[in-house]
Amino acid sequence: MLEAFLISLAILALLSIVFEEVTHINKAKSTLFLGCLAWITLFISAAGTNHTQIIAAELNENLLEIATLWLFLMSTMTFVAYLNAKGMIQLLVQKIFPQQVSVRMLMLQVGLFSLVLSTFCDNVTATLVSLGLLTTFNLNSQMRRRMAVLIIFAVNSGGVALITGDVTTLMIFLGGKVQMSQLLILFVPAGISVMLLAVLFSLKAEGHVSTTPIKQNVKTIDIVIGLIFLVTIVMTMVFNVLFDIPPVLTFLGGLSVMFLVGHTSHTNKEEVQILEYIRQVEFDTLLFFLGILLLVGMLKEIGTLELLTEVYGLYNPAISNYFAGVGSAILDNVPLTAALLKADPILTTAQWLGLTYSVGVGGSLLVIGSAAGIIAMSKVKELTFVSYLKYFPALLLCYSVGYGLTILLANQIHN
Repeated sequence: MLEAFLISLAILALLSIVFEEVTHINKAKSTLFLGCLAWITLFISAAGTNHTQIIAAELNENLLEIATLWLFLMSTMTFVAYLNAKGMIQLLVQKIFPQQVSVRMLMLQVGLFSLVLSTFCDNVTATLVSLGLLTTFNLNSQMRRRMAVLIIFAVNSGGVALITGDVTTLMIFLGGKVQMSQLLILFVPAGISVMLLAVLFSLKAEGHVSTTPIKQNVKTIDIVIGLIFLVTIVMTMVFNVLFDIPPVLTFLGGLSVMFLVGHTSHTNKEEVQILEYIRQVEFDTLLFFLGILLLVGMLKEIGTLELLTEVYGLYNPAISNYFAGVGSAILDNVPLTAALLKADPILTTAQWLGLTYSVGVGGSLLVIGSAAGIIAMSKVKELTFVSYLKYFPALLLCYSVGYGLTILLANQIHN
């Protein structure tokens, strides 16, 4: 009875996101309320038993994961907010992309840019920087939405090829299931699937777009902070691989350097304006993450994820891996991957690579299935849960093609 009620809260949260445009209730508020209600219910049901301490420990673990993500998001968003406010992202776009380009060519270029960027840096950073590109082009609402969907898919796809790009890839690598050289194989199917989606989205796209011209009055301090951001990304990867230092710690260190350097050249008023921008624009994203992760943590606590693991073992691994990716569009792929690693199924290298691809890219099928999607939904007003669903067939096709190519390539190389 209790489990049915808690699962119904998770379903209700999903429905509140789907019908946000009808109810006009902010999805961050509804998911946060239902997430808190779910955990309160768990504590009430365990009152007077020893199970209370177990639930408290699970909640603390869940909150630690959320706090880590929050701090990481806050650090990244601060950098991106500053660089965007100073026109640095727009300037970078003008240097990389031509001032005038056809919409079709732009679609391919944006997909490739997001794919490569997300391979070397985390999905959050890659999403924010890639979405910053959209503000520099004069795009109509429909094309901006398509570009945002492409960015989500490309960012999630690029992250599977290196341990620096996606948490689930790192988890499977640290579990000793795949080697670094084997992961690089995934860049081929990931790249092909992203380019396929870009081509599909550009079939009916016509005309040309131009970048929004900006005055190149960038100050030296802005370039310095841009370099600090770049160095922070690189050091995050290096420190994590060499010393297992959590990415959030390195990014907070980089943020502190930014503040120290910025304080020498900026007035207090300028610093306050940047902080106000973060609070007003990004706080909904953070609250939405909080609500979603509380609900996922609750599902993990009541054993729903373990049940999925049992179902996974009933079918051929190639089929189970495919649907594990589809499932990661609803449930967070990190606890889902953790549950599968804990179950330790007997898989070939090709099948582990298939799982790596599926749980990394499958979250793109729904806008709430990945961090990239949640961030994009909060940044691009044209992008909602319902409007994203119209692209599901194309996304499923490209995901299926990428997964099929992964299995094909992996089998050929490792047989």
